Amino acid sequence: MPTLTLVRGLPGSGKSTTARKLVEANPDTAHFEADMCFVGRDGVYRFDPDRLHLAHRWCLRQTRKALKAGQDVVVSNVFARRANMEPYINLAIDCDAELQYMTCRGEFGSIHNVPPVAVEAMRRM
Repeated sequence: MPTLTLVRGLPGSGKSTTARKLVEANPDTAHFEADMCFVGRDGVYRFDPDRLHLAHRWCLRQTRKALKAGQDVVVSNVFARRANMEPYINLAIDCDAELQYMTCRGEFGSIHNVPPVAVEAMRRM
């Protein structure tokens, strides 16, 4: 039975770092996050809000493929509201995967330059 671990938290809270540590502990685990879609071939992160929905769709699709193949998966996204997690919760049920949640609460500063006002708005969701 594969495991799906959802790592949630505000920008700069340590989600990606936590996910990388989970994968280091179990190298057969796949890691996906919407931000991966905004890193170009040159390794530079370029956020495009108009493509955010596509990035989340990609993340869910990749998670589905990995779980269906029996692979453990870590997904690290903001997941500001429970509704943001529901597609993954349903996917875990559909794939007969164990579901785990982790919430990161660190304050390390956003590496993607998310403005503090935007982080505060997410905090209030």
